Amino acid sequence: MATADQLKSLIRSHFSDEPERFFTIALQVAAHEAKKGNSALAHEIREIVDKARREKRPQLLKFPQDLSGLFISETPDTPKSALVLPPALKDRIERIIHEYRQQNKLKSHGLSHRRKIMLVGPPGTGKTMTARILAHELKLNLYTVQVDKLVTKFMGETSAKLRQIFEVIQQENGVYLFDEFDAIGGERSLGNDVGEMRRVLNSFLQFIENDRSDNLIIVATNNPSLLDRALYRRFDDVLHYALPAIDERKRLIKNLLGTYITTRFPIEKAAKESDGLSQSEIDRACRDAVKLAILESKKSLSYTAFKKLIEERHAAYRGKGD
Repeated sequence: MATADQLKSLIRSHFSDEPERFFTIALQVAAHEAKKGNSALAHEIREIVDKARREKRPQLLKFPQDLSGLFISETPDTPKSALVLPPALKDRIERIIHEYRQQNKLKSHGLSHRRKIMLVGPPGTGKTMTARILAHELKLNLYTVQVDKLVTKFMGETSAKLRQIFEVIQQENGVYLFDEFDAIGGERSLGNDVGEMRRVLNSFLQFIENDRSDNLIIVATNNPSLLDRALYRRFDDVLHYALPAIDERKRLIKNLLGTYITTRFPIEKAAKESDGLSQSEIDRACRDAVKLAILESKKSLSYTAFKKLIEERHAAYRGKGD
């Protein structure tokens, strides 16, 4: 059994809310039992600790005052089932999750898991949702770096702030999303670029190249044509997003409207009507439809009402009002 000192330390760390210390002492107990020849018990303790570490979500970070305005911190609860994407793209997202969970096995063979990911595609096609799902599935917090604020607020000291951000990434577990990344990732050879932004991009390339943490670093952009070509080789995977195809639109509408549509509701027709809209726009139209049914005390939604909401989204997407 564990020594008296180990038992007391376990109890103290538990009631002091020091999970890492608790895990460390538990592993010391496992090592103590292994030395006494109780290898089965030692193995069981290690498995319990490993499982608890995987399942425990860390507390949200408290950033230094000079960085706090640059981050959006959240603990996402979006499951994989919420993501409506082509099967090939979903498989690649699943591979990122699988490699992260099996990173120790990969390391034992001199390999590393996919953790530097670029997401490319039009607005509203699932890039941010993908980051949320990765954080949820891996039981990590999501920290979104607002790159546009980084550039506009700290022009002249952006590289220094980037250094601070990567120091945080080295120290704290999480999924780190650099949103609107083209604000600093623009092609360095563009004639209208300024020297400061070239230095910022060079700094980012250096920081991401030298990063040795196990955290997921994700950059998202709506404008891949603006990105510097040197960026692509710094990433383990580049995922391309597009407006949903008809089968994806059908699944999305069916999932979101749920019990508010009957078997007579023309899903195929509704999917065709929503052609050209992003996943996000269809999501909004469907949620508006559900709210309409609730407010009108209806148990189901008519296609006419749904079509009107889709037409509103088309008008909004084109920037035209009625």
